[in-house]
Amino acid sequence: MLEKKANDIAVLDLREVKNAIADFFVICSGNSANQVDAITDSIEEEVFKGSSQNPWHKEGFINKEWILLDYMDVVCHVFQKEKRKFYDLEEFWGDAKIQHIAISQ
Repeated sequence: MLEKKANDIAVLDLREVKNAIADFFVICSGNSANQVDAITDSIEEEVFKGSSQNPWHKEGFINKEWILLDYMDVVCHVFQKEKRKFYDLEEFWGDAKIQHIAISQ
């Protein structure tokens, strides 16, 4: 995500949240459909390099407003800014511990 200059990266630790569907959500924003696509491609490449895993499920590639990559224990959400604000997953999963990743310049 950092490699493709994703914005507002957050890691939600859902391990202690009752009925959570994954252990972690990793959420970020892009400024355009092209950037969202590039971030998603980078995630898939880096995860495969490190673990030889492909996503179990993925969706959102048609509109590129919210792309989801489901690796079972970790689900990556790559949003365009407006959609992220609208769906507000950080608030929805408010019981999760949230770590914001600082972008060094």
